[in-house]
Amino acid sequence: MTRAPTPLRRADGPAGGALGGTPPHAVVIGAGFGGLAAAIRLGARGYRVTVVDRMDAPGGRAYVFRQDGFVFDAGPTIVTAPFLFEELWEMCGKRMSDDVELKALSPFYKIRFPDGEWLTCSADADAMRAQIASISPQDVKGYDRFLKESREIFEIGFMKLGHIPFNTLMDMAKLLPNLMRLRADRSVHAHVSKHFKDERLRIGMGFHPLFLGGNPFTVTSIYSLVAYLERAFGVHFAMGGTGQLAKGMAGLIEGQGNTIRYKAEVDQILVKDRKACGVRLSSGETIDADIVVSNADSAWTYKMMVPAKERRRWTDAKLDKAKYSMSLFVWYFGTNRRYEDVPHHTILLGPRYKGLLDDIFHKHHLSDDFSLYLHRPTATDPSMAPDGCDAFYALSPVPHMDSGDDWETIAEGYRQKIEAFLEKTVLPGLGQSVVSSRMVTPMHFRHHLLSVKGAAFGLEPVLTQSAWFRPHNKSEDVQRLYLVGAGTHPGAGLPGVLSSARVLDTVVPDAAALV
Repeated sequence: MTRAPTPLRRADGPAGGALGGTPPHAVVIGAGFGGLAAAIRLGARGYRVTVVDRMDAPGGRAYVFRQDGFVFDAGPTIVTAPFLFEELWEMCGKRMSDDVELKALSPFYKIRFPDGEWLTCSADADAMRAQIASISPQDVKGYDRFLKESREIFEIGFMKLGHIPFNTLMDMAKLLPNLMRLRADRSVHAHVSKHFKDERLRIGMGFHPLFLGGNPFTVTSIYSLVAYLERAFGVHFAMGGTGQLAKGMAGLIEGQGNTIRYKAEVDQILVKDRKACGVRLSSGETIDADIVVSNADSAWTYKMMVPAKERRRWTDAKLDKAKYSMSLFVWYFGTNRRYEDVPHHTILLGPRYKGLLDDIFHKHHLSDDFSLYLHRPTATDPSMAPDGCDAFYALSPVPHMDSGDDWETIAEGYRQKIEAFLEKTVLPGLGQSVVSSRMVTPMHFRHHLLSVKGAAFGLEPVLTQSAWFRPHNKSEDVQRLYLVGAGTHPGAGLPGVLSSARVLDTVVPDAAALV
């Protein structure tokens, strides 16, 4: 098993305790996982930190909906790199296990193909080979080759590059030999197809970019590393829901003597002499800062928070021409019965794959058909629903708001189609069993999470919008402004978002330098 990286920095005691004088002040915009991780790291390095978030609780995209006795994780549900969380607790002199219980899942998930065939994915190599053989015996050797290459890509793309900055074009140039050797110019689907002949396995082994907002047919093959990441560190669930992780991280920040302010929306990042010097809230209040870290959507940060006159690279014109990830329709529902045969994670593929993705990413057209990710947390943690009940969410990738769809009008009809599909395939009697329901559409991502075009994952992670080409962790336009989260390097997904905060350790000056 690959050895997890050790924490980069650690400070004992409250922020700034060893500096003398008044420690410099950092304002972090957004209490999503990137912002929370950034605040913890800055606090451990001696900064006074104030986190401001427009919502009433931490989590951002990982907000928690509670209704009718059910607990619904709004966003991410899979933890594949637990060491990235664990080191945050270690930096505070604590153990993550004291606040959050992570439970390893086996299997990871099950995939249902349109023909009714199933693929059960787990860390058990022999079981995986048996699964591959049951679908396409000729592809077993290809699976071994694919996993070997996935590990090689992981060692370079994640372990070596995932937490270093790309501040200059030269940083990118230094990596070109490795990127060329790994064939980063090739898509994930093309890379997977080199090893598998059966189209079902090509899909089953290469769909992972969709978890990160990317199209497997266009995103760089570097994202093939996810297959090995899962097997190296496992797939975990936070008991009580992903929100427990956000709650625990918020507790670390407060334990450092720092502050989180909820219901505080940032209207503008204040800039003086081309340096970020604080933020102005929508209430009119201003908060001075020595540095500002934005965990907001990167395109929103530049377009809506940084004055146009301060931007030379990330102009409105450049942001308008950028490619954005798909959005999501998510139906959260609770049932008055349990579906014991349904696993924690299920992928239900519709009749089309490439055609559906073309509609979503290229044509920005809402199709009649869909594919779903079905999450049943009560398979692992029954406490997330009343006794004898199940909690679910069904997630459908959909186009972002360039599609022009009026979700206020069409959302219920779309939900009904999903309900009928689930009832026919894996949840018999669903229509009579639903006792709690709510929906999230692209409008939620645009108006509540403040993501440009309602894109659920920010900028699409194509090669020309990755690494140096992505908004830098250290702003190119404004000094002392830094970015974390899905819209900056290295990208979306919990490992990427937490790694973006690790990058701060190499680009943010030590607190002592600003005293």
